[in-house]
Amino acid sequence: MKLKNVFACTAFATLMVANVGAQEAPQLGKASLDEVIQAMTLEEKVSLLVGSAGKFDSNQTATIGSQGELVPGAAGETNAIPRLGIPATVLSDGPAGVRISPTRENTSQTFYCTHFPVETLLASTWNTELVQQVGEAMGEEAKRYGVDVLLGPATNIHRNPLNGRNFEYYSEDPLLAGEMAAAMIEGVQSNGVGTSLKHFALNNQETNRTSNDVVVSPRTFREIYLKPFEIAVKKAKPWTIMSSYNKINGTYASERSDLLTDILRHEWGFDGMVMTDWFGGQHTTWQMEAGNDLLMPGKKSQCEDIIKAVRSGVLSQDIINRNVRHILEYILRTPRFKGYQATNDPDLPHHAQITRASASEGMILLENKDMTLPLDKKAAKRIALFGCTSYDFIAGGTGSGDVNSRYTVSLSEGLKAGGFKLDKTLTSLYETYLAEQKKILDKSKGFWGHRPRAKEMQMDKKQLEQAASQNQVAIVTIGKTSGEFLDRSIRSNFNLVAEEKELIQNVCEAFHARHKKVIVILNVCGVIETASWREAPDAILLAWMGGQEGGNTVADILSGKVNPSGRLPMTFPMQYADVPSKDNFPDLDSISEEDMNKALQNFMNVRTSGDRKNFDVTTYEEGIFVGYRYYDTKNVPVAYPFGFGLSYTTFDYADASAQVEGDQVKVSLKVKNTGKVAGKEVVQIYVSAPGKDMAKPKKELKAFQKTPLLQPGETQELQFQIPVDALASFNEKDSRWQVEGGQYQVHVAQNSRDVKVSLPIQLSGKITETVQPLMLPVAEW
Repeated sequence: MKLKNVFACTAFATLMVANVGAQEAPQLGKASLDEVIQAMTLEEKVSLLVGSAGKFDSNQTATIGSQGELVPGAAGETNAIPRLGIPATVLSDGPAGVRISPTRENTSQTFYCTHFPVETLLASTWNTELVQQVGEAMGEEAKRYGVDVLLGPATNIHRNPLNGRNFEYYSEDPLLAGEMAAAMIEGVQSNGVGTSLKHFALNNQETNRTSNDVVVSPRTFREIYLKPFEIAVKKAKPWTIMSSYNKINGTYASERSDLLTDILRHEWGFDGMVMTDWFGGQHTTWQMEAGNDLLMPGKKSQCEDIIKAVRSGVLSQDIINRNVRHILEYILRTPRFKGYQATNDPDLPHHAQITRASASEGMILLENKDMTLPLDKKAAKRIALFGCTSYDFIAGGTGSGDVNSRYTVSLSEGLKAGGFKLDKTLTSLYETYLAEQKKILDKSKGFWGHRPRAKEMQMDKKQLEQAASQNQVAIVTIGKTSGEFLDRSIRSNFNLVAEEKELIQNVCEAFHARHKKVIVILNVCGVIETASWREAPDAILLAWMGGQEGGNTVADILSGKVNPSGRLPMTFPMQYADVPSKDNFPDLDSISEEDMNKALQNFMNVRTSGDRKNFDVTTYEEGIFVGYRYYDTKNVPVAYPFGFGLSYTTFDYADASAQVEGDQVKVSLKVKNTGKVAGKEVVQIYVSAPGKDMAKPKKELKAFQKTPLLQPGETQELQFQIPVDALASFNEKDSRWQVEGGQYQVHVAQNSRDVKVSLPIQLSGKITETVQPLMLPVAEW
């Protein structure tokens, strides 16, 4: 049969029915996997290895994030082979909730999903039990809508604050990121649906992401960027892993067998399925050999490549059978294989409550002069609400991390529902202005959700003075969003633009002149510059992007209904110039329009080449010194340290102790609420190594716990167990993990710069694991 006569992956099964009758064919789940695989034709095997979009003719283009036929709007599907009892399965985005089409043809029923808080906010809760509960709700929604795998969580490291998808990721610290990812996976998969842990690995920039080559040392790779994946894989056992777009030391991640087979399967014991990111990689045969089982969303050319390679002897049938087995093992676990019928009736009101409650634990109080917050409703009889984002709240980022929810509660709506009265004149001004801006912005072209937001409305001195005279308090909301495909601009997204700074300054001058308070709400996608303006307002609440109930959640915190207990999962630097990776990350403001268009347009088929710094090649010269590991070690001043967050109450630490017992370091202490209102505290345990055998950070997070809600005067005893092996560093020369012998310091802290007590312990040196030298540049293979 000539290659040109092979029309579609999903049609191949019909070509061989004459050879194997459907009645006699072994059935998946009844016969052994060996029997099923042996009964499959090559074409049928290929139909499993290439996603359902592979059935399209070569002149058709698949749309990313919308490949669902069984579930419209789902990201993709695997193919069915009915004669062998193999059903199609459905894969859906994403990290903040199920992303499918909210409406369908020929029915008035709607299929809206819950927009949960973004991952950065969930990490800011430092509460794994809460994150697991969010995962349970997310997984229940996925199952009821007929989704077999939720494409998340994502646990790439916040290497640089400009990464456009940092909101989809948890933290700059691998332990916190790994524990949060594990909790989410356990929650989602408790429903009998799968997760796809992503993006494996080093997907830490969006600029030219499908062609960028990440150059990284083995130690940096293993200690920082692989560690959260390792924690999640070993602890929570995700059903699937999604390989990343980028190259690693010269080779695409989806084409590296040392990553997908040697490390993932042999070292970590992963027994699930590996899939590409959508249109990821370049060489189909190399992906198959590397252990990238499933190519998504699928292209006809990939079907042809595999068949040609097998028939010419370039690709072994053993490789094909191995990958098919992994996919069949996955299918056996799915709701669709087990006969589950989608009910399309998730409990959206209950999930909205979960969203509202979970977001409240991740919002972070950065400033609170003279106990400006919580607001006294009697004293704050009327509020002047400034900023376009106050009336147009941002639920989450754009791209695959977005969710089609029924609504997003704005701050103005949340405050009204919370019993606060807003300045009607000011509200009317903003609503009229935003309606006009919407007409203009709707005409602008955006790239997959990247549409400009309304510029801040200019207000004259008379309007500000009138607002200050007629209201008791002012609230200013600043909004910043980002998403897939684009990294953030230093000039306009990391820094506040002139109109935003002027708004904050002018409102503060007008209200402070009358001895009235100003509160700034940051409805933002990631780290922003705060040092130049943070002294002006009386309080700053970092609200992140809290999902569809964001406005209600902020109102709960402002009113004191909820005591904020969020803590930063990353560091806020004084300025971008202080970021350790600043010289090794794309500067969106300086990239030419021609280069950006090449990276953006039709990226599923175009691969760039060259040696342009931070575009074609990005070198991680900062090594392991990422985030607080750099700032604290080098004593660089920061705006807000890793782990920072204020509360409406105070806590005292007492009776702290640390000792080594066998293969564990055990730490205990008592935490007491010494304030006047109930609250939760996050206790962080850092460890400092002797640092004689190799360069070490000043301290590293090794354990954390969040207390339950402690009433005033209540004390809680906390206990931590840190495996000694968790203190190992990676010795590149000998390719092994080793614990340095000598005296360590165990730090009990409120954040990385506020250590309450340091406790010495003595450890003997040991080698915990020796591994193959892997992930080297191609030239060193």
